[in-house]
Amino acid sequence: MTYHLPAGKALGGPYIVDVTPEKAGWGHSSLRILELPPGGTHSFEAGDSEWIVVPLSGGCTVAAADDFGQDTFELQGRKDVFSGVSDFAYVPRDARATVTSAAGGRFALTGARCTRRLPARYGPASEVPVELRGTGNCSRQVNNFGAAGVFECDKLIAVEVITPGGNWSSFPPHKHDEHRPGEESVLEEIYYFEFAGHDGIPGLGYQRVSPSGPGRDTDVLAEVRDGDVVLIPDGWHGPSMATPGHHMYYLNVMAGPEAERAWLICDHPDHAWVRDTWPDQPVDPRLPLYTAPETSA
Repeated sequence: MTYHLPAGKALGGPYIVDVTPEKAGWGHSSLRILELPPGGTHSFEAGDSEWIVVPLSGGCTVAAADDFGQDTFELQGRKDVFSGVSDFAYVPRDARATVTSAAGGRFALTGARCTRRLPARYGPASEVPVELRGTGNCSRQVNNFGAAGVFECDKLIAVEVITPGGNWSSFPPHKHDEHRPGEESVLEEIYYFEFAGHDGIPGLGYQRVSPSGPGRDTDVLAEVRDGDVVLIPDGWHGPSMATPGHHMYYLNVMAGPEAERAWLICDHPDHAWVRDTWPDQPVDPRLPLYTAPETSA
């Protein structure tokens, strides 16, 4: 199994990234990245999955239709992932969704197989919690738009992480590949990367995933660039390293078989002590890159 998919290696139909449970060899998590030209439109069947459509660049209209009617949401979006929080739209399972963009753009479709059918909804940017996690060179920004406890889904968990150039995130390395009630949940995870360039030079970073035990042997050390994807069915994941001078963005999509939708993790025992150093250091002064707007546009 190839866990690092460089840009262009996960193409599928109209999508520049098309990760399905079947392609990933697992049971729950999906990610599609859709690019639309000005005036472009695309429709898809939600099937047995729930979806959150979140603009990476540009804005769009999302219509979700089923036998009971149609809901339509106007997403203002953003210039790019380094310039602001975006609003988003939730598309329930068994619906037909249409994404249309007057000016064009790039849009993430984050998905998870589910059983409950929840109503289609709009998520305003003003209600996205922006968290500063870690301190020192472990400082990062987390946009918790689809986090458990923030926005209701049946199975899907989705967040954005911005790591300033030179910093490490997803650190200490952690895992969520065992069912341990109240301590750790089983979640398949997708990382999708973008980078801030500098004077026309594209950015890059590095992603590590290491085996966490018998039968959980995912092993990755990858140089990642714009549009790359890393699949994490199991294992200790982290650090995610941003090279100096280039901010790193990644979109995390998670889902699994647990009855409770929760992000419960276990830190690597060799590195868990790092968390204890955080109270003695300041948060990187470059953060937050931005905050959520006070009100919806």
